[in-house]
Amino acid sequence: MPDKGEEKGGKLYSADSIQALEGMEHVRKRPSMYIGDTGVRGLHHLVYEVVDNSIDEAMGGYCDAISVIINEDNSITSKDNGRGIPVDIHKKEGVSALEVVMTKIGAGGKFDKDSYKVSGGLHGVGVSVVNALSNHLRATVYRDGVIWEQEYEKGKPLYPVKSIGKTAERGTVVTFTPDDSIFNQTTEYSYETLANRMRELSYLNKGVKITLTDKRVKDEKGEYLSETFYSEEGLKEFIKYLDGNREPLIKKIIAIEGEKNDIPVEVAMVYNTSYTENLHSYVNNINTHEGGTHLSGFRRGLTTTLKKYADASGMLEKLKFEVSGDDFREGLTAIVSVKVQEPQFEGQTKTKLGNREVSAAVSQAVSEMLTDYLEENPDDAKTIVQKVILAAQARHAATKAREMVQRKTVMSIGGLPGKLSDCSEQDPSLCEVFLVEGDSAGGTAKQGRDRNFQAILPLRGKILNVEKAMRHRVFENEEIKNIYTALGVTIGTEEDSQALNLDKLRYHKVVIMCDADVDGSHIETLILTFFFRYMRELIENGHVYIATPPLYLVKKGAKKRYAWSEKERDEIADSFNGTVSIQRYKGLGEMNAEQLWDTTMNPEFRTLRQINIDNATDSDRTFSMLMGDEVPPRREFIEKNAVYANIDA
Repeated sequence: MPDKGEEKGGKLYSADSIQALEGMEHVRKRPSMYIGDTGVRGLHHLVYEVVDNSIDEAMGGYCDAISVIINEDNSITSKDNGRGIPVDIHKKEGVSALEVVMTKIGAGGKFDKDSYKVSGGLHGVGVSVVNALSNHLRATVYRDGVIWEQEYEKGKPLYPVKSIGKTAERGTVVTFTPDDSIFNQTTEYSYETLANRMRELSYLNKGVKITLTDKRVKDEKGEYLSETFYSEEGLKEFIKYLDGNREPLIKKIIAIEGEKNDIPVEVAMVYNTSYTENLHSYVNNINTHEGGTHLSGFRRGLTTTLKKYADASGMLEKLKFEVSGDDFREGLTAIVSVKVQEPQFEGQTKTKLGNREVSAAVSQAVSEMLTDYLEENPDDAKTIVQKVILAAQARHAATKAREMVQRKTVMSIGGLPGKLSDCSEQDPSLCEVFLVEGDSAGGTAKQGRDRNFQAILPLRGKILNVEKAMRHRVFENEEIKNIYTALGVTIGTEEDSQALNLDKLRYHKVVIMCDADVDGSHIETLILTFFFRYMRELIENGHVYIATPPLYLVKKGAKKRYAWSEKERDEIADSFNGTVSIQRYKGLGEMNAEQLWDTTMNPEFRTLRQINIDNATDSDRTFSMLMGDEVPPRREFIEKNAVYANIDA
C-alpha cells in the first residue's frame, strides 16, 4: 500500500510516526480506568476522544473542518479534512498503521514528538479505546487519492485494511456504535452536552469550523437539527459568551496570545460587576477542573502586576489592612489556555496540571499583558483598582461573618442549628441530610424519615440569591449559616481562602427536597447556585442530590399508585379501568409522613437525581443567566426549557 504522507516543517507523517505503547486487552474488562466511568459522562467521552484526534490535526495546521453527526440509531460519525491516518505497513507490528491506531491502546502520532508538537485527548488513551468499547466501528481514510477502509467489532478487525476507491478528498471518517453491554445505563447521546463541548473546542481552537448535526430530530422544514461552531477571535469570543449575562465593568476584553519559554499561552479576561470569581483553565483543550501550575501562574501574574499598579497609584493608602489575592479576582472572568508537549496531570480526577515550568511562563505572559493594558487604559485601570478596594473592604467584613460560621461549626453537637433534626448514625458515609422547603414539609419529613441515618434541616422560604450578593452578606445570612453549620464544613485553606474543607462533612448525601412546582424549582435553583458558587467541591465530589416527589396520586378503591408526570398519570388511570380519583400534589405538605417516606425518602423506592458538573463553563453561564440581572436571556431559557404545562398560581 503506497503512502507518501505529507511533510510539514521537514517531518514526514507516515506509519513510522505511529507508536504502540501497550496492548488493549484490559479496556473491555476495566473501561472506567480509561474513560472515567461507563455512565453518561463516559459515553460522551467516546465522542470527545475521536474529535480530539481531529483537533490534534487542526493544532498541527493540517485540518480546519470537523463534522460530528448523531445518527438515527445513536451511533456517531466524526469526519475531518486532515491528512488522514497513515495506512502503510507498520514495521514493528507488521500490519497497516490504521489497524495499529485502532487496535493498540495509546497508539498514535501524538506520542511521536515529530508528528505533533502538542495534543489533546483523554491524556492520550487513543481512539483504540473507543473501538474497544464499541459494538461496531468503521474507519475510512481519504489519503493520497485513495479511499481505505477497515471495520471492527468490539475492537477486533473484521478484515485487513483495504482500498475501496479513488478520491480527491483527504481526511478521516470514524463511525462507531457504543457497546450497550458496557454502557448499560444508556447509549443515548445528548445533543446539548455534545454542543457545549464542540462550542468550547471552537473557542479554544480559533479558525476551525466544527459542525454538529442530530439526525434524530427534524424541524418544521424537515431539516435536521444542526449547529456550526466557529470562532475567529478565540478566547475573546469565549469570554463574551461566558459573560453575556453579566454587566461589564471595563470596556475591553484583556487578551494575549503567544509563546513564553516555548510554551504557547493564551489568556483572556474581563471584569464585571458581580462578586464572584470565574476562572476556567485548559491544557491542550482539556478542561483542568482542579487547576494546576498554569492557574497559579495566572493568579501570581495578575496579583503582582495589579498590586504594583495600585500601590503606585496611591489609591490603597487609606486602607487599614492588606489587600489579598482574592480581592484582585472578585468580579473577574478569565480563561487560561496553554499547550504543553508532555503534560503531567495530578489530582483526584487527573485534571490538575503539575508541570512547574508552565507557572513561570503564564505568570510572565499575564504580567506583560496587564502592564501594557493598565498603561494604555488609565480609566479602566482606576475602575479595576476601585473594585479591588471595595472587594477588600467586603472581604474584611466577610472574614468576621465567616468566623461566626466557623465558630458555630466547630462547636460540639450543641452548636448545631436548632432546626436540625439529626440522625443517630455517626459514619458520614452512611448519613444523609434533607434540605426541606418550609417548616410544614419539614415537620412531615421528620415524622416520615428513618431517624437512624436521615437528618432533616427545614429552610425558611427562599434562601439568599448569592449571585447578586456580596460575600459578607452571604455569610451573614441565617439560612446559609445553618447549612454550613449542619454540614460541618469549613471555608478556607492555606492555599485558597475560598476553598471548602470537606474533612468534617457530616453527611455524604445532601438532598434538596422541594415542592414539585414553579416555586419549588426556584428554591432548588437558589440552593444549587449557592452550592455551585460557595460549595462547588460538594457537587464535584458527588454529594449533592435532588429528591423527586410525585406529582399525582391515582386511586381506585383500595388500589393506589403515584405518578411523576402527566403521561405516567394517564397510563396508570387507563390501566385501572373505569372511574379513578386523581390527587395533584402542589406541595410536600399535602402528603402525610407515610406517603412522603414511600415515594421520596425510602432508599428502596425513591429516585434521587445526582447533581454533577459536566461542563463548568456552561454551568457558570447558566447560573449567571438564571440568577443574574439580565431578564431577556432568562425568559428565553425558561421558555425553551419549561417543564410545567400548567404553571400554578
